[in-house]
Amino acid sequence: MTERLSTAALGSLPPEVARPTYDRTGIKVGIAHIGVGGFHRSHQAMYLDRLLEQGAARDWGICGIGLLDSDAHMRDALTAQDGLYTLVLKHPDGTRERRVIGSLVEYLHAPTDLEAVLERLADPAIRILTLTVTEGGYNVSRTHGSFDLTAPGVAADLAPGAAPRTVFGVVTAALARRRERGVPPFTVLSCDNLQGNGEVARTAFTTFASALDEELGSWMRESVRFPSSMVDRITPVTAEADIVENDDALGVHDAWPVIAEPFEQWVIEDDFPTGRPPWEQVGAQLVDDVEPYEHMKLRLLNSTHQAIAYLGYLAGHRYAHETMGDPRIVSLLRRYWTEEARPTLPPVPGVDLQEYTDTLEKRYGNEHVRDTLARLCADSSNRIPPWLVPVVRDRLAQDGPVHCCAAVIAAWARYAEGVDEQGEPITVVDALQDRVMAAARAQLPVEQGGTGDDLAFLRDRSLFGDLVDDDRFTTPYRQALSLLHARGATAVLDLLVPVPGRPPTAGTDAGQTPDPGPLDRPASDATGTSDATGTSDATGTQARQTAPPWPRTCGCSASAPPC
Repeated sequence: MTERLSTAALGSLPPEVARPTYDRTGIKVGIAHIGVGGFHRSHQAMYLDRLLEQGAARDWGICGIGLLDSDAHMRDALTAQDGLYTLVLKHPDGTRERRVIGSLVEYLHAPTDLEAVLERLADPAIRILTLTVTEGGYNVSRTHGSFDLTAPGVAADLAPGAAPRTVFGVVTAALARRRERGVPPFTVLSCDNLQGNGEVARTAFTTFASALDEELGSWMRESVRFPSSMVDRITPVTAEADIVENDDALGVHDAWPVIAEPFEQWVIEDDFPTGRPPWEQVGAQLVDDVEPYEHMKLRLLNSTHQAIAYLGYLAGHRYAHETMGDPRIVSLLRRYWTEEARPTLPPVPGVDLQEYTDTLEKRYGNEHVRDTLARLCADSSNRIPPWLVPVVRDRLAQDGPVHCCAAVIAAWARYAEGVDEQGEPITVVDALQDRVMAAARAQLPVEQGGTGDDLAFLRDRSLFGDLVDDDRFTTPYRQALSLLHARGATAVLDLLVPVPGRPPTAGTDAGQTPDPGPLDRPASDATGTSDATGTSDATGTQARQTAPPWPRTCGCSASAPPC
């Protein structure tokens, strides 16, 4: 198929394919977006396309900006198609809903033409800058939130006379031009999965700017707004099969369609002094305080994505929907939601949390989305610390259980060893790949090349803070990790959420706490004798171990769905 999707080809598309009926030639750019990938195109760009279809927001077209060399692929795909692409929604019943999106009207590539990017961002027409640069893209500490001025890219951008390459350098340089020219600053809207993403963005950009020029940093702190937002839509990586199927449906070639589930949500803090599109007309929620919605999404959705990712992968699954066919995993999610996550949440205006989690189960089970566990397992060091660790901290402060959280983090530690339960290699994709894999392998027995320290993974305080010092967490963590090594992920699931009618785990009697071998032995005191695991903490004394916390019956509340 040689004909490409383009403005000229819109009229020849099949009638069931929705496409812009608005005149794109008169749209003016008002939003710049850094980090154009699948999610931006399935979410923020879609909302604006809806407004344009209504005849609104014609001065709010999007200019996409790529800062990485690899972003040239997106530039080339979009430029050849007049900025058009197909959004394909995959419904649970197998229906495909296709729409060609027309809200991206320009794309600039900084490594190719930095000056064009800076001038576009300095243009008074740009009133909003949106970001999807990933959770790790803000260069802030995972435990205390400070910006790292020593990171190589940041340090290079701070060098006298350097041409900016990072998002911090480029955005700060553009704001400096606006300040010099008397142009009001644009509003910076983070659309990444971070608690308080507006404040995280403020910290990152103003700290960088202050290091470059204290007066500029002070001006940015006083003048630039950084509202928070909560974004939600499962958007898997586009597979080659998706491209072929979409081409067959369109009759023309779309080099980079985007695949997504039907569900969508966007909650935005309404703080835009230079104006904004009327997003509320097309389904977005504009609120004074995003925090309750952020807590809800990060702790109920994002954290359980991590649960199904590691335990599911180790149990032999490769897609999210496959994990939802395992009743033990479904029960684990329900127990986590009911016992550990929901008790840490403030009230969420207009949301029934039981209905919300019921919907999550259906979303995860959509087999047509085919969301890979490999995608969910990627970049864990930028996901577990801001998503799941805060649940642990809050639950411990409430003196509540953390068994599910401990099992998920233990499963990450086991996954990061780089070998699955069949002895096959795992490709660990992480910004801190070498560090997390080294820590994971250190937890192995000496005869397997490790140090025998079963808390080695938790000792990275930049990821976990002081959790390694709290027996209430390390006890269930150690038991889960030991069982993962001895019997695998399915045994951990059996212990956490035994399924009625399923034979008990080997070595147990039905209705009793399963005996995971050495985990039931009495722990030693700090006299130097061996504890149940044969490992010591950093002081050389043995960590105290309590009785196994794994119940044989479901701990869900009476109001929760039966496990």
